[in-house]
Amino acid sequence: MPDDTTVRTITSAAEYFQGYSFVGLVAVVGVLFVGVAFGAGRLLRPVVPTPEKLLTYECGVDPVGEGWAHTQVRYYVYAFLYVIFAVDSIFLFPWATVFAAPGFGGVTLVEMFIFLGFLTVGLLYAWKKGVLEWT
Repeated sequence: MPDDTTVRTITSAAEYFQGYSFVGLVAVVGVLFVGVAFGAGRLLRPVVPTPEKLLTYECGVDPVGEGWAHTQVRYYVYAFLYVIFAVDSIFLFPWATVFAAPGFGGVTLVEMFIFLGFLTVGLLYAWKKGVLEWT
């Protein structure tokens, strides 16, 4: 006969996996919903290919020239720097919440200054390399 501890362990494990089974069921229903929607769209849409429909759409203007265009790498660097500082702001809001909690002040303050130090080093490196100069 199993003891009380074993019964509690089995019961808690069953409850634990019951939560995962619910998440799995929701994921399966979501995948089925998307599959049915795409299948219905494929079955119900009209298929009438014309030369105009097969052209590449470019803002209502007929495409002229080759399909490749040169883009300066500088645009990507600016976008990357924006993403870095957007992530920085995402980390600042929870930090401010934890910093306000009692008992976490000194540790979180030091952690945030280390984090801001890394970002400052990255920004200074980009500035030193001339990435931030628009010419």
